[in-house]
Amino acid sequence: MSTTAPIATLRRLCLAAALALALPSHAQSIRVLPSAEVLAGTPLRISVEQLKPGSELRLRASRSLATFMGPMAFESEARFKADANGRIDLTTQAPIAGSYQGVDGRGLFWAMQPVPTSPVPSGAKPAAIDSERVQLQAFALDAGGKESLVSEQTVTLRRVAKDVQTRTVETFPGAQFSSQTGGAKRAALILLGGSEGGSYMAKTMAPELASQGYAVLGLPYYSPAGWSAQGPTPAELPALPASFKNIELELLEKARDWLAQQAEVDAQRIGVYGISKGAEFALNAAARMPWIKAVVAVVPTDVVWEGWGPDVKGLDSASSFSWKGQALPWVPYKGFAEEFANAASGQPIIIRRPQDAGRAAHPERVPAARIPIENYAGPVMLVGGSDDQVWDSGGMARNIEASRAKLGLPTLSLVYEGAGHAISGNGYAPTTQSNRGPMKMGGTPAADAQAQGDAYPKLLEFLRKNLR
Repeated sequence: MSTTAPIATLRRLCLAAALALALPSHAQSIRVLPSAEVLAGTPLRISVEQLKPGSELRLRASRSLATFMGPMAFESEARFKADANGRIDLTTQAPIAGSYQGVDGRGLFWAMQPVPTSPVPSGAKPAAIDSERVQLQAFALDAGGKESLVSEQTVTLRRVAKDVQTRTVETFPGAQFSSQTGGAKRAALILLGGSEGGSYMAKTMAPELASQGYAVLGLPYYSPAGWSAQGPTPAELPALPASFKNIELELLEKARDWLAQQAEVDAQRIGVYGISKGAEFALNAAARMPWIKAVVAVVPTDVVWEGWGPDVKGLDSASSFSWKGQALPWVPYKGFAEEFANAASGQPIIIRRPQDAGRAAHPERVPAARIPIENYAGPVMLVGGSDDQVWDSGGMARNIEASRAKLGLPTLSLVYEGAGHAISGNGYAPTTQSNRGPMKMGGTPAADAQAQGDAYPKLLEFLRKNLR
């Protein structure tokens, strides 16, 4: 009988025992629930398990994002101490140091900052940036403060569901129509962006809302000239108005007629979703169009404001919106040009100031300019920030709520203390850049992220309740 086989087996057993002694007794791992790949905005629970109780761990999050300044790398980090069960849970534990403070399961996501020393690879284009992937890394700290990588996990925040299809709508310049494939007819949303104009909101938000089960028409209605590091740039959509002057509310009736012809759409269930000036548009339309089944107005106004742009001749001479060929009464600004002139001397631009000043200087104009949203019997959702420096969306949302409460009309009003104008996200994207440029949005990164994270699931529930 040969002795070769038993000897080989013995050697393998000895080697296995030696390796077992060399490996650490804890196999730390990052755990992401409900899944490491979800639709962006889905609540996540992130934990690290099988740690030594009381040990310290540093978590780092990184991702690449396409910004107005080009592709950039973003990072955040936080240090934690494992509990008595050898576990760190971001939804129940506050970091002992890092990019954010307090218990916040979304903290590593919204607190990310650009990393100049770690740029996106040279030559990368924004369209090629995989902004959906967030890399999580866990580093153990020994008693001497030395770090070692113990676990990695990639989280994919999918912006658009795989079964969503988007097509260009030739009827409306720059419009995008997004819907999931198959199934019964769907409730529809008309999406209206703000004073940024162009197709940006239509291209980005329409597919995202369609991923929640709606047929969404992203509808540009204004396209101003732009600006780049090289100077002025032409309007993206020259067929649209370049001035925010007498924008016709009737555009929504044309959009409704187009939606009614689409096989995917239930024309009896059409809502309107507007942000900033788009909220002004949406509320004005709802006050005059009873076919609208629900209205979402993010950072809204309760009055119509003065129009502006290259086609506006003189101060206080035009309205932002019109109805049936007539300009809607408006509230004028006071010191608008002077506010923008601050940029030449490096001062911040806070366009809430000329609006507040104009409203205070002309109280007699406010009643006629007020949006009569109490004429609309359907449900309205309002989202505002108390520190909004673009305009007083928090105060104006409260005004709208009060006017509808007198008649017992269904209104969900969410006003977030300390939040600014940039609160239309879902809480899982960086909120650290809103006030970096000359034009200030107001709020803080933490307050804006908290507002986004709280409002987003309530938005989805509002739409489910009133359109499904």
